[in-house]
Amino acid sequence: MNKMKKFLAVLMSVLLVVALFGCKKAKEEKVLRVGMECAYAPYNWTQPTDANGAVPIKDSKDYAHGYDVMMAKYLADKIGYKLEIHKIDWGSLPIAVQSGAIDCAIAGQSITAERLENLDFTTPYYYASIVVLTRKDSPYANAKGLSDLAGARATSQINTVWYDVCLPQIENVDKKPAMDDTTAMFVSLDSGNCDILVTDKPTALGAVAVYPNLVMLDFTGTDDDFEVSEEEINIGISVKKGNTELLKLLNDALATLTTEDFERMMKEAISIQPIAEAE
Repeated sequence: MNKMKKFLAVLMSVLLVVALFGCKKAKEEKVLRVGMECAYAPYNWTQPTDANGAVPIKDSKDYAHGYDVMMAKYLADKIGYKLEIHKIDWGSLPIAVQSGAIDCAIAGQSITAERLENLDFTTPYYYASIVVLTRKDSPYANAKGLSDLAGARATSQINTVWYDVCLPQIENVDKKPAMDDTTAMFVSLDSGNCDILVTDKPTALGAVAVYPNLVMLDFTGTDDDFEVSEEEINIGISVKKGNTELLKLLNDALATLTTEDFERMMKEAISIQPIAEAE
């Protein structure tokens, strides 16, 4: 009987150590809470399954995928964190980062001076030139430069460089109300409610893959293009002001990637977006 008691005592001690070790390990597991719209293809979108490596969306039955998700997966793995994707409206992303509701936003955000007043940003994880979308049957379809768009009915997404900085550069532009998301602006253009959209090249390429009646106008390299600073086409990851530890971790991980890696990942994202596959 004494031997049995000793055996049980030893067994309980072992189990207690294992339990404590397991709790400690679980407690030490770090989570990278990443916010994005999940509605901004090819940067990010929502889909019903985990096809092509999509990641579950926190508190949802759906999954997120796209360039931002690919980047988030790579960075989380590189810094040894578990990835958690949070679906958040575009306009609420800065507030979510500032409040600590998420650790960072990987959401196709330009690194503007205005945003830098309230947020810190990593080095760029993409460089996005600005282009125009119009319908193939539009009188602007053959535009060779910005001056050819004079008088056009135009719109873009709210709180973006495209809407706030680029649209006013079009002579006599008929500036329509800003759209809440990219899907809304594509529908507006496709239905004829506006003549042109201003967006970035990856977004435009994704749209052309989905809407065969749209054409992309790229004035890059000409003297008749939008005037934008580097900060307005450099896409970065926003973190809470003063979170230098996370900022360094992310920057160190980003330093292992090249511009060619960015382009390869973006090309893959465009090719697998669900609506592109359906065409």
